[in-house]
Amino acid sequence: MERLIIVVAVLPLVSALLIQLFAGRIGRSIARVSVAITTLSFLLSALLLSWALIGHSPQTLPLGNTTTIFLFDPLSTLLATIILGISLIVHLYSVRYMAEEAAYGQFFVLLDLMTAALLFMVIAGDLITLIIAWYLVGVILYFLLGQDTRSQTAYRFAFWTLITYRIGDLPLILAAALLYNAYGTWSLTTIFTEIMANPDAHQFLGLPLTEVVAALIGLAAFARSAQFLLHTWLPYTMDGPTPVSALMHAGIVNAGGFLINRFAPVFIHSGDVLNGIFVVGLITAVFGSLLMLTQNDIKKALGYSTMGQMGFMIMECGIGAFSLAIYHMFAHGVFKGTMFLSAGSVINDARHDDGIPKDELYTFAVEKRPNAASQPWLLMAAITLSVPLVILVFAHLLIAEDYFQKQGAVVLLFFGWVTGAQLIFATYRMRSQNIWRLVGLSVLSLVVVVLGYVVISHAFDLFLYPDPAFRAQLYAAATIDLLRFDVLVVITTLIIVSGWILTYYAEQNGYRRRQQTKRLWLNFYALISREFYISDIYTRLSRTILSISGRLNVWLRWL
Repeated sequence: MERLIIVVAVLPLVSALLIQLFAGRIGRSIARVSVAITTLSFLLSALLLSWALIGHSPQTLPLGNTTTIFLFDPLSTLLATIILGISLIVHLYSVRYMAEEAAYGQFFVLLDLMTAALLFMVIAGDLITLIIAWYLVGVILYFLLGQDTRSQTAYRFAFWTLITYRIGDLPLILAAALLYNAYGTWSLTTIFTEIMANPDAHQFLGLPLTEVVAALIGLAAFARSAQFLLHTWLPYTMDGPTPVSALMHAGIVNAGGFLINRFAPVFIHSGDVLNGIFVVGLITAVFGSLLMLTQNDIKKALGYSTMGQMGFMIMECGIGAFSLAIYHMFAHGVFKGTMFLSAGSVINDARHDDGIPKDELYTFAVEKRPNAASQPWLLMAAITLSVPLVILVFAHLLIAEDYFQKQGAVVLLFFGWVTGAQLIFATYRMRSQNIWRLVGLSVLSLVVVVLGYVVISHAFDLFLYPDPAFRAQLYAAATIDLLRFDVLVVITTLIIVSGWILTYYAEQNGYRRRQQTKRLWLNFYALISREFYISDIYTRLSRTILSISGRLNVWLRWL
């Protein structure tokens, strides 16, 4: 039964081969072949997932006498099902969307190859297979993004993506070489078993090998999941076909979260690296969310939204909530894939008729004109601060009484509280004629979302990491000094609460910003609209390097 997972990964390869061989004979029916085989592979993966859910133990599946090993475990079965589910939706969407493209058959070949590469990546049980699949994902994505060979922009940013991915490949290859040199095997299971038994057995340049490898894995994940300073490829790859954008933002960009989860036994002994991962994820989440708000192109806004969500996913890994990152990956993949596949219809409809009723929400969000009615600011401030906190605390106490003994859980609770309070705060700023109805609906939606999020994430935790001792070690590894942690939480809370209270008070009393404050906000907006000049810096740097290389060529007469 377990070996069906190999069949699941091989079927998309079979589909690509059949289309390549018989495209000239069956014509446009190649799409039916691709969809049918992808559907079969998805059904088999769902069967394997149900097999894992009923408690079947993980298995290593060697391929003959080779060093190739595949894994049947909760992580591989879950991600294989998610990948195939998203891929199937993209396949169905592409049947008509790509019908007028000249390279119709080539697109489905590449789509099947991408699906196969992603599947082999998540089921890989040895370092060689993992590296090969990891590398091929980047190469195939380059050809998918450059599907329209007439578009210079698409080609340029497809190449930009390829270069960024190659930067991320190097740390993973180096980590694999260090692990093989230390343990003499390519098998991930064997390496993890030895690390758990004796994590301090090996060193590299005077540092524990586990920390060095964890740092390298983190760097590889940063490049693949578009973390800050390695993110510029993601929002600019929008000239590729919409189905490719959907697959990339719903699945491919999540590879960083998978990689960190696959090497979870290494990160247990690398607390400082986890703290660094948390910081990078937090910065990425903030920058991605800010940049999303200033975009006037819907697909580019979705790109920066993905960047922000990937920051949250990496941040969750950094606090030890590895299984929560997988749940975030799944939820974001379904949501963002739907958004991208619907973007074209939204744009087309808006060109004819925006169809937006001029109600209170439209007036506030689009026209930036809140209604005149308002509520007592002190009462609304108290509701904003207390209601989300009560909901979050109650929901988490239902799941685990010791939840608040973990720093990572407290961090998640803190961000949940900020998000919930911001929802009520935004409702207040709308100044609706029936503010209590809106607040009531906001609170109700918050209760539903929080309860669902907590229950489902806890279920993911039990499924992916059933050993409670291992889960406790993950959270413990991400723990920092208690005094420093408490100080950071208190300072951040005071800053956020002060901002809310001042805004409530200012709006209640009709406060108007001074000209100097307005100028400051305009300068800040200009900085965000230029995306903090990071792309400009990279462009200038690349031109400088090309200029220097050209002069060297002339001086040394290489060409």
